[in-house]
Amino acid sequence: MHPTLLASPISPGHLLSSFGVVGVAIVLFAETGLLIGFFLPGDTLLLAAGITVAIGTIKTPLAAFLVVAPLAAIIGNIVGYFIGLRGGPLVLDRPNSRLFRPEYVERTQRFFDRFGWATVFLARFVPIVRTVVTVLAGVTRMPFARYLASSIIGGIVWTEVMILGGYWLGHFSFVRRHEGDIDYVILAVVILGLIPALVHALTGRRRSARP
Repeated sequence: MHPTLLASPISPGHLLSSFGVVGVAIVLFAETGLLIGFFLPGDTLLLAAGITVAIGTIKTPLAAFLVVAPLAAIIGNIVGYFIGLRGGPLVLDRPNSRLFRPEYVERTQRFFDRFGWATVFLARFVPIVRTVVTVLAGVTRMPFARYLASSIIGGIVWTEVMILGGYWLGHFSFVRRHEGDIDYVILAVVILGLIPALVHALTGRRRSARP
C-alpha cells in the first residue's frame, strides 16, 4: 500500500491495511453504539473500503464488507439504545454535559414524535448525530420495535450506499491515478456530501434567531 495511506493512525487507509473488515466492524460498532465514536471515520472508512476493493489495494472480497458493515452498524445501534435506556438518568444528570442536557432530550422527543422511525434512519447519514441519536432514543423510550426496524433499514442503506459508492468511484481513472492520495479524495467526497446538511443547519439557525 502507498505510504501516504499509512500516514495517520486513524486514516481509512491505515485502518483498512492494518485491520481489514474487522477494523471496519469495530469502528462502526463504536461510532454507532458507544459514546466514543465522534472522532471515528465511519463514512470515510466505508468509502475507502469500496474504493480499495475496486482498485485492488486490498484483496478482501466486496461481499465481506457488504455483510459485516451493516451487521456492525445495527448491533452498535442496539447497544447504544440500551445504554440510553438503562443509563439515561446518569447521562442526563451530568450538569456540565453539552450533549445530553434535558432540553436536548425534550427536543429529540419532539423530533421522534414528528418523524418516527425516519429519525434514526436519517441520522445514519449525519456524523456525530448518528452517535448521539442511538442513546437519546433509549433515553426518550422510543418503542424498541420501531427503533430496531429503522436501525436495520438505516444500517443496511447507509453502509451499502457508502461502500458501493466507493466501489463505483474506484473504477474512475482519476481515482486510480491518485491511488496514493486516496484519503484526500475520500475526504473531498465526504465534505461535498455534508454541504447540504450544513446549509440546512445554518438556515435553521437563522430562522430561529429571527424575532
